[in-house]
Amino acid sequence: MMNNESVKLSLTVVILSFNEAKHIGRCIKNIQEVAERIILVDSYSTDDTVEIASSLGAEIYQNPFTHQAQQIQWALDNIDIQTDWVMRMDADEYILPELAKELKIKIPVLPDTISGLLIKLRVIFLDKWIKRGFYPMILLRIWRNGAAYIQQKWMDEHTILKYGHTMMLEHDMVDHNLNHLGWWTEKHNRYSLREATERLNLEYGFLGDQYDTAYKIGNKKKWYKSLYMRLPLFVRPFLYFLYRYIIRLGFLEGKPGLIWHVLQGFWFQFLVDAKIYQIRHIARKTGKSVKEVLTDDFGVKL
Repeated sequence: MMNNESVKLSLTVVILSFNEAKHIGRCIKNIQEVAERIILVDSYSTDDTVEIASSLGAEIYQNPFTHQAQQIQWALDNIDIQTDWVMRMDADEYILPELAKELKIKIPVLPDTISGLLIKLRVIFLDKWIKRGFYPMILLRIWRNGAAYIQQKWMDEHTILKYGHTMMLEHDMVDHNLNHLGWWTEKHNRYSLREATERLNLEYGFLGDQYDTAYKIGNKKKWYKSLYMRLPLFVRPFLYFLYRYIIRLGFLEGKPGLIWHVLQGFWFQFLVDAKIYQIRHIARKTGKSVKEVLTDDFGVKL
């Protein structure tokens, strides 16, 4: 009788990448123990990402990057995926051995009523699991082929089931980026403009009904977003930081936890508010619309 641990699932994993040579080998070697097919959707990397992925057996597709939601949906719409299940990953992520074993045991016997699998994401930052104040992030990362689509948001997109129910898995996926803090802050500086665009669109509606609907459907954090958005600019980052660091005990995570919660929970949110303020200021000063300021002054391709 064949050991189920050696059998790969009818699962296609879609991995997004841009200059991920440091991470892509770890990611593919990790997930290829589980998945029948691995697809890399690359945004024209200039390092060795594509070569490493190809040497490990991944199929390579390249597509210009607008935002993650668009890139994932492009893969679902344009790549012929015939496995029973689909999973999405980022290049700096991997699954724990316990999760790999759990998937192999549970997926083959799931009832038809289950169309999506929820996974807890743990973040490793400066070699420490940031558990208190942040964990767990619960994400729908695995779904039946054809049973889901990606909501089109500039940031924090969700996978939305078309039918069926979800089931929570017991074990974790890990986000463990190996780059230095300078890279991290540069990335989040870019992210802050995307988040500012997302929040301004909620107020001004310049992206149309599709994006407004995407924000509202299936968002389990809608109550938090709604409350946060009603708070004044520059006040809400302080309150959010205090919630995470004090109320949710983030201070118990030591110096890595302090750095994480200050940078990700306060600095990033404050930077988003600063950019919202500046965009509105330029719009008032020049008479342009917010959409025109984003496209003309900030180079956002809407």
